[in-house]
Amino acid sequence: MGKVIHVLYPISGNPPSWGHADVMERAARIFEKITWALAVNPDKSYMFTLEQRVAMMEDYIRHFKLNNVTIESYEGATVRYAEKIGAQLILKGLRNASDLQAEMEQAIGNRGMNSSIDTITFFTSPRYSVISSSLIRELAKLGEDLEPYVLPSVANRIREALAGQGK
Repeated sequence: MGKVIHVLYPISGNPPSWGHADVMERAARIFEKITWALAVNPDKSYMFTLEQRVAMMEDYIRHFKLNNVTIESYEGATVRYAEKIGAQLILKGLRNASDLQAEMEQAIGNRGMNSSIDTITFFTSPRYSVISSSLIRELAKLGEDLEPYVLPSVANRIREALAGQGK
């Protein structure tokens, strides 16, 4: 296989954090094209709308001044979406051993569905290893400072979304 051109980096991004952005930005320095995609599960409830999450992701792309990253959303199997967009690899970020186990199981399943699309992982930078979207949501509900966990403009979007929900 020659140089990898297109990588799919799927997240739920509810909301996207510095940890997500760290993995995305590092990948953008290595690969020609990154599709940073919101995986939409119709059975899951999200605190933020798809449009709000996309806007937050766009803030990170502007912050890092990246022109090789596009944002999309999809439903269904990640590997099937990778096939659809022509991605050669699926990228996943790992914070801890629990992430490793879950992502390894998913990668094995994806490989069984399409052996030509592989999964690669990036370890999250240590300073972001404890950040999770659920932690950010909880801190936001409590009115705490979000800037250590998300881009300041994303923190503003989170506060605006919560105000719109009457929280």
